Amino acid sequence: MSMEIERKFLVADLPDLSGAEKAVVRQGYLTAPDDSTELRLRQKNDRFFLTLKGGGAMVRVEREAEITAEQFETFWPETDGRRVEKERFTGQLSDGRTFELDVFQGDLAPLQLVEVEFETEAEAMVYTPPDWFGEDVTADKRYKNKTMAINGVPT
Repeated sequence: MSMEIERKFLVADLPDLSGAEKAVVRQGYLTAPDDSTELRLRQKNDRFFLTLKGGGAMVRVEREAEITAEQFETFWPETDGRRVEKERFTGQLSDGRTFELDVFQGDLAPLQLVEVEFETEAEAMVYTPPDWFGEDVTADKRYKNKTMAINGVPT
């Protein structure tokens, strides 16, 4: 079983992103708002994915398959009202870990979130984030992309 272990933070100060890789992302959710499992479509630049994510905050099941543009477009209309658009910057932290910083577009602008993945839950629990990270929102369901796609920016 593929597990995702990650922590999510607000961004206090945008870092220098000149060395980061940028991707334009649009994603939409096929599952109903109150489903504990997410079924998501994602376009990342010119690649397309179907992703299943289980319930949970810091640790959850994740399965992903690359799909064709045609398959993506077949199901995309079903995500109406449950979509997110963002620019994702992927880079390296000074401790060697990879960060994924999302700069949201459209109705979710100017929200910025950053995520870091871990090998173990214990590693995630003792992690000390860099100064440019803000509040830890890992357990705050209002900051899940699916929730924001439906409800907008958390207040």
